[in-house]
Parts: sequence; structure tokens; C-alpha cells
Amino acid sequence: DVQLVESGGGSVQAGGSLRLSCKIPPGYGACSSDVSWYRQAPGKEREFVSRIRSDGTITYADSVNGRFTGSRDDAENTVWLHMNSLKPEDTAMYYCQSSRCPWMRSGQGTQVTVS
Repeated sequence: DVQLVESGGGSVQAGGSLRLSCKIPPGYGACSSDVSWYRQAPGKEREFVSRIRSDGTITYADSVNGRFTGSRDDAENTVWLHMNSLKPEDTAMYYCQSSRCPWMRSGQGTQVTVS
């Protein structure tokens, strides 16, 4: 069962930082070329957070623009989401998804809690 693996979440105070990672399985490196981050808080719908495309362009939701930064490490088949100036409203389960390989399942997500 081939799937992405999210990690790096945790509990931080408002204003803190975290770095999430989305690991693409070995042999599927091409799937890292276009990856999006989503988040879902309890009782709320899933919402878009960020997307890094094959040409390197990155887009962000208005709610995180200026605070979050996406990046990609092709050598490690990993996509990162650097989160700064975290707010309580950023609390959610974060998932990554490959648009290049839409058939690849997201993982179990990584929980971010900001108090």
C-alpha cells in the first residue's frame, strides 16, 4: 500500500514554529513534483493550505500567507511546510496530497495544536 507519510506536528504556544514533512515513498520521487497541504480541524471541512508545483511556484491560502513557507527536497523525496507565527486557529490535522500522483493516498496526517 503506497502512501505519503506526514510528520513533524506537535503542540506549541501561539507565536511558535513547526516544520512539517511529507515523505514520498522510495521509487516514487516524481510524485513530489506537485504536492499540496491540507488541514482539517474538528467539526470543520478540510481546507487548502499550500501547494508547491513542478516549476517551483508555491501558492498559499490567505490565512497562512506570509507565515507558512513551502519547500521541496528532491534528493530526499520530501516536501516541507515551515510554519511560523502559529495561531490557535492553525490547530488541525495536516495532510499532504500529490497532484502529480493523485492515486497515492495521504497518510494518517500530523496533528498541530497551538495554544
